[in-house]
Amino acid sequence: MLWWTYQQLRVSNPKARLAVVEKLAEFESADAVEPLLFALKDASDEVRSAAARVLGQFEDQRAVEPLIQMLRDPSPAARTAAAVALGQLGDPQAANWLVGLLQDIDSGVQWRAAQSLKQLGWQPGSNAERALQIMATGNLSQAAALGAEAFKPLVELLKNGPPDKQLKAVKALGGMNDPLVIKPLVEALGKSGPAVRIAALGILERFADPSTYNAIERLLKDSNPSVRSAAVEAAARCDGKRAVPALIHSLKDSSWDVRRAAVMALGFLTAPAGVDGLCQVLQDKDHDVRESTAVALGRIGDARATYSLVLALLDTDSAVRIAVANSLQRIDRSWQKSEAAQRTLPKIKAALDHPEYWVRHTAVKLLEQLDVGHDSVNVQMPAQPSVLSTVQQPKQPPHAAFSILADLLHDRDRDLRLAATEAFGQLREKTAKSILTIAAQDDDLLVQQAAQRALAALS
Repeated sequence: MLWWTYQQLRVSNPKARLAVVEKLAEFESADAVEPLLFALKDASDEVRSAAARVLGQFEDQRAVEPLIQMLRDPSPAARTAAAVALGQLGDPQAANWLVGLLQDIDSGVQWRAAQSLKQLGWQPGSNAERALQIMATGNLSQAAALGAEAFKPLVELLKNGPPDKQLKAVKALGGMNDPLVIKPLVEALGKSGPAVRIAALGILERFADPSTYNAIERLLKDSNPSVRSAAVEAAARCDGKRAVPALIHSLKDSSWDVRRAAVMALGFLTAPAGVDGLCQVLQDKDHDVRESTAVALGRIGDARATYSLVLALLDTDSAVRIAVANSLQRIDRSWQKSEAAQRTLPKIKAALDHPEYWVRHTAVKLLEQLDVGHDSVNVQMPAQPSVLSTVQQPKQPPHAAFSILADLLHDRDRDLRLAATEAFGQLREKTAKSILTIAAQDDDLLVQQAAQRALAALS
């Protein structure tokens, strides 16, 4: 019988040899051990791994030494299977060899070695071994708490580990809060995984070491926009004054997130050199970028921005208009009387014919603020939104807030439309019935429901 088994383990077909190994797993006799030990030298990784797994089921010490030898197998699957089997066999002499696998290049092998060592009752003899054990189980942040003992293995993992382990190593190194980690983190900026580069940038930003600036600046041209955005923030922290030209260049980045990060960085640095570039970004297609730009110009506080900010009061987005108004107040509380504000008059007057209602509305209000008399320019309140054009003028004067609330029903902001609708219901203004009927057809369900409630209150 054994002779036939050995013959089957020599056939050319690896699947047939694997089937023999699996059949040996059903044996209850120790006679199966020798053929399985023979299979540990098979040319197929799959057959060797299967043989190791089956040997773990037999309480036979003859398998210990061959399995220890297999811990050096070129196949990660075979090394893992050998580690599992040694843990099952429970021979303490295997522990010293399994400790070496805690630094295996394969994270799965490391984890399996740590589990088998636990089965054998092994305890680390030093903080260095403790660090290796913890890292093998994947809890790198706990390893970082060991300090210098964990530094070397973490750096090694960052250099040669898989991308997911590299990311964990970067985060663990950041948790050490030791300037020694700066060098490996700078090296991590060259890793292929964008998540690794972003994590390293975040930690380097915290250290704010000017010596890291050159490496960080290179990532301002990274192919990944999230990396470029993180690089903008890190560059501003690590060497703010030196970073300003590069940050100004990033204002033209193709990614809105990068442009916004550059805007905020220039505002954080209160960099006057960035004013001209920021004024141009007030025309950015993204409203979040425009809002952040207005805030940044207010932080910088340079009067050169007044002209552009006044024109930005004509923005179609209400959040941008509010940010612009606040920044103008920070720069000059009397900005309405400034020469820069007066130079905006031709463009403000031209905005009276703008197709957007809120632009026309704001233009009229601006002309009033700038003390432009009705004789010098024909200033009239622009036609209200279409929602009012369908309403007959009431015979009795409406509530003082009627016009304002009607305007808000046309606003882009759903919350403002909802608030105005609810206010009409509370005012019991019967002349608002036609307006609320139109609001009941709003694109937003909450506004529709509020309009229906308000109509019910009027009746």
